[in-house]
Amino acid sequence: LNAITVNAAISACEKAGEWEKALQLVCAMDVSRVESDVITFNAACSACVKGGEWEKALHLVSEMTRSSMESNTITFNTAISACDMGCEWEKALQFVNAMTWNYVKYDAISFNAAISACVKGNDWEK
Repeated sequence: LNAITVNAAISACEKAGEWEKALQLVCAMDVSRVESDVITFNAACSACVKGGEWEKALHLVSEMTRSSMESNTITFNTAISACDMGCEWEKALQFVNAMTWNYVKYDAISFNAAISACVKGNDWEK
C-alpha cells in the first residue's frame, strides 16, 4: 500500500460519486501509516463536494491546515466550491483571501465559485 495507489483509488471514488469510500481510504492511509499528501486531500475533498457533502470537504481542508500541509489552487477551489454548495459566502471570501496570503494563484474557477456563493447568500455586491 502506497500513497500513489491510494490516491488513484480515491480519485476513482471521486469520479464514481463514492465520497464515503474516499473518506474510508483516507482513514485507511492513516491506520496503515501511509503518508497522505495534498493530492490525497484534494481528491477526497472533491469527492465530498461532488457527493453533496460540503461540510465534510471543509473539515478535510481544516485537517490539512492543522497538519501544516501546503494547499494549492485545487485545494482552495474545492473549498470555495464547498462554500458555494453550502451558501457559506463569508467562508468562500475567506478562502479567496487566504489564497492571497498563501501566494496561491487564482483562476476562473476560484472567482466563479466565490461569486456563486455570494449570489446564493444574497450578498452579490461583495
